[in-house]
Amino acid sequence: MAAITPFNFPGMIPFWFLPYAVATGNCFLLKPSERVPITASKLFELLEAAGFPPGVAQLVNGGRETVNAILDHPDIRAVSFVGSTATAKYIYSRAAASGKRAQCQGGAKNPVVVMPDADMEMTARILADSAFGCAGQRCLAASVAIGVGDAHAELSGRMAEVARGRKVGFGLDRGVETGPVISAESKARIEGWIARGEQEGAKLLVDGRGRSVAGYEGGFFVFPTVLDHVPPQGEVARTEIFGPVLSLMPAATVEEAIRLVNERRYGNMACLFTSSGAAARQFRSEVHAGNIGINVGVAAPMAWFPFSGWGDSFFGDLHAQAHHGVEFYTQTKVVVERWPRDWSRRF
Repeated sequence: MAAITPFNFPGMIPFWFLPYAVATGNCFLLKPSERVPITASKLFELLEAAGFPPGVAQLVNGGRETVNAILDHPDIRAVSFVGSTATAKYIYSRAAASGKRAQCQGGAKNPVVVMPDADMEMTARILADSAFGCAGQRCLAASVAIGVGDAHAELSGRMAEVARGRKVGFGLDRGVETGPVISAESKARIEGWIARGEQEGAKLLVDGRGRSVAGYEGGFFVFPTVLDHVPPQGEVARTEIFGPVLSLMPAATVEEAIRLVNERRYGNMACLFTSSGAAARQFRSEVHAGNIGINVGVAAPMAWFPFSGWGDSFFGDLHAQAHHGVEFYTQTKVVVERWPRDWSRRF
């Protein structure tokens, strides 16, 4: 069994797959992101020290050619992947063409709906951690916040205030809340999407472009950014930016907000902030997303539940973790037997 994992959680995501694969009796091959090879090397030093038999867990580094070799190799029976939607589609289709089982988690554009009866102070704090934590580079980062009715105006003001006050810097420095993005290319791409938002008619409440951190002037920093009145049909509202950029949009009713949520091609996560049980029930039932959160900013399931995902956020039928993980790494067998009634006389 092989796993191809991304740069943003180089320690956590391999453990979505490795324990399940090994516990169900398979050898496991990890291909980490070429952007962050050191974490996997440290992990495999620990596995070796723990006494894993040679060959049970293996590490291979590389880029596209290595991925293609994994997808085509006849001894690899199944492939797990986390990354962008475009790459997820490619890996899923090529793995399937080689007769392999595949679970491929793609991109996201995670919406959060805020009702007028929500605790706004708590909501703004949690939403900021979701949108700007990890510099927005995680598949469960909130990227669109929909304020229902009167909630939109207050939410806009609070999110702008929180974004301006968030401490950006080197992640190992005390008090830092938002670090750099992964590369110069990512920084340029994110800043390009901020500009695109303005071009599409959004109001730039907080601009995170063109700023630096003292002592780290060469770092790839994009400060928290807030765009208001983002057009729902625009590209910024529908594209995974994968950076610390939060788009705000209004909705008159919860029904309109749910419609805006369900118009996306992604379905990784959707969250609702409210004090109404009725609104929560409606949201849980009607929203098209695999991971649903109520008054939480990151709806990451505990390990005994599968990490779900709908639409272009997932390709496959068995998700990572929990019983789905066990089933994915297990080849089922059905045995049908019949014994004569006088079987004892035959021995």
